[in-house]
Amino acid sequence: MDDENVDNTDTVEENDTEESKPTEDDSKLVEIERTLAIIKPDGVDKANEIEETILNEGFTILQKRSLQLTPEQASEFYAEHFEKPFYPRLVTYMSGGPIIVMVLVRENAILHWREVIGPTKPSVARETKPDSIRAKYGGDDEHNAVHGSDSSTSAEREIRFFFPDTVFESTLIGDTARDYLAKYINPTLSKALVELCKEKPADPVVWLADWLLANNPYRAGVQETVESN
Repeated sequence: MDDENVDNTDTVEENDTEESKPTEDDSKLVEIERTLAIIKPDGVDKANEIEETILNEGFTILQKRSLQLTPEQASEFYAEHFEKPFYPRLVTYMSGGPIIVMVLVRENAILHWREVIGPTKPSVARETKPDSIRAKYGGDDEHNAVHGSDSSTSAEREIRFFFPDTVFESTLIGDTARDYLAKYINPTLSKALVELCKEKPADPVVWLADWLLANNPYRAGVQETVESN
């Protein structure tokens, strides 16, 4: 956690090419990170500008919610700062008004978001990163407008705090998702739809589900062990 001082077609053609399974090199192309972003109470009135910056920096906003923390919730979220002298002021600050929390995704999301928001202290940000979010929208050094996770461990913990049902796994977005679908999903799905048109079953949804289960090229194989007596 980063808060040293302070701180959601109609026509189907059959594809006869053999489907290729994902390789280790392919998986490297689809790995992206998630990070937690918080627009703090003093930054909420600039939320539109901050979200525009987020999108312009290549992030996708995967999840988003607005809420107001109770003092107890703020205390829990910033528990690692419990023994620091600014802790009571931090809890008061973060529970003093509405906030917006977002899960952001892109390659190298954690480091890139921290670059975009700038140094923790707005006074330092204005000197060293004048185009950063904290330089533009932060107030004094205890009111710095935004938060960003400082590590993958912190990001997972913080995301689960606000979005407890989040499942952490590789996420595909944009061109990467389209390429993955075209390479690994569409060929099998096209064959399924062709067969569906030929069979014309009474319950096409159930038939399609059964066909995909039976013809999934990526299903785990089971080897039978034959013991000789």
